[in-house]
Amino acid sequence: MNKYLLAIDAGTGSGRAVLFDTNGNQIAVGQEEWTHIEEENVPNSMGFDCVKNWKLLCRCIHKVIESIDVDDILAVSATSMREGIVLYDKDGKEIWAVANVDARASDEVKELKEKYPQIEELFYKESGQTFALGALPRLLWLKKHHRDIYDRVAKISMISDWVLAKLSGVIASDPSNAGTAGIFSLKKRDWVKEMAQKVGIKSDIFPPVYESGTVIGYVKDEASKLSHKTKVVMGGGDVQLGSAGLGIVKEGGVAVLGGTFWQQIVNIKNPQVPKDMSIRVNPHVIKGLSQAEGITFFSGLVMRWFRDALCVREKELARQRGVDTYTLLEEMAKDIPVGSYGILPIFSDVMKYGKWYHASPSFLNLGIDPDKYNISSMFRSLQENAAIVSAENLDNISSFSGVKIEEIVFAGGGSKGFLWGQILADVTGKKVKVPKVKEATSLGCVMAAGAGAGIYESLESASEKLVVWEKSFIPNMQAHKKYLEIRQKWKKAYAKQLELVDEGITQSMWKAPGL
Repeated sequence: MNKYLLAIDAGTGSGRAVLFDTNGNQIAVGQEEWTHIEEENVPNSMGFDCVKNWKLLCRCIHKVIESIDVDDILAVSATSMREGIVLYDKDGKEIWAVANVDARASDEVKELKEKYPQIEELFYKESGQTFALGALPRLLWLKKHHRDIYDRVAKISMISDWVLAKLSGVIASDPSNAGTAGIFSLKKRDWVKEMAQKVGIKSDIFPPVYESGTVIGYVKDEASKLSHKTKVVMGGGDVQLGSAGLGIVKEGGVAVLGGTFWQQIVNIKNPQVPKDMSIRVNPHVIKGLSQAEGITFFSGLVMRWFRDALCVREKELARQRGVDTYTLLEEMAKDIPVGSYGILPIFSDVMKYGKWYHASPSFLNLGIDPDKYNISSMFRSLQENAAIVSAENLDNISSFSGVKIEEIVFAGGGSKGFLWGQILADVTGKKVKVPKVKEATSLGCVMAAGAGAGIYESLESASEKLVVWEKSFIPNMQAHKKYLEIRQKWKKAYAKQLELVDEGITQSMWKAPGL
């Protein structure tokens, strides 16, 4: 008789339920898009609708269980966008929640820095996080603007924790996601109440912390239609569980996740942080490890813009051929020489976590020769640029952590083609491996569920058993040598473009809250 494991994934743009068998084979998926709520007269606010979104997640669950006996689901776990928080009253009822993209607390970030000089640096050493994406400024915003709600707050959790609380009635957190709230110790893998106390926030609202893969209870919720025999298992942050789903479970493991944003992650000893606050450091789902994380903004989104705004003809040709537009664009770009005739895209900067903003989006060095400067060369230049920023972030991580990068796992939508993986290998000079399962977050979540159910001894052993490789790319070292020169040119060009933003001549593509 088949037995199953269930992953629930609360992402930035959608919620989904994914059913796997105990061998890691995906059986069924239920997914629906959701939108976040902008509060009236509150710029950059993105509230998370717990009532509406729980109904949505239940519909996703119902879809994947319709053809099985729910008693055969051994365990369920959850993963989610990081940084998103849920607040509860004394009865465990949700009273306020925000998604990860909520940036309403920009003034509070500034106030914290002004009122408590050097406190961000102090907290960063402990947590690996800055204020820009953290929970403290949001809690201060709530205290200032909705004191009635703030006064009722009895517990805080992350969104993946909320999913598990809905199922089991148990409010708890795991290190990998709670760590992104910034009120957390990398070393102790637990909340640091003193951080909240220092800035005037309640310090008795933090739930117990359990490692990913720990059973926290059984399903009690009726709306999900799951069996009360099913174990509820602590999950984690999407990137960290996704890393487990890619086999990145040992010290020195490296991955580039090529999605809407690109993340460069390196497993490092716990705890280590750079002195200049340039890189984010999060607790991994593997106890004893942290993850240094570089972020490239909008790489996938820039590609989507390029495709939809400039490639109308190519989209139609791809439709006629029955292929993905990106597949056609890679075919067009494959014979463009290294460096794309000198085109330098200016979009995301290298990560500078302590003071991070971007130049105005642009292409530099475009010429008017249509045989050289066209859709094909511009497309390739964007692929090269994403790889260059990734390489810079990985080098910065290597510098402070001492990790010598030997090979890179490449996953996410960017890894599906034949060209981008080779460009990443050539730019970094490292072997690049692509797993069979590229959207690995749900697989990592199911590994946690399986560990809790006793199917796997641990997340590490589950990862070693379930991750299978599809292809690899070996770097062309002649191309690598050329890319080293191109990287230096790009860095100098980007610095000049930032000066134009500083002078008010151009507009930044993005600025961190509080700048």
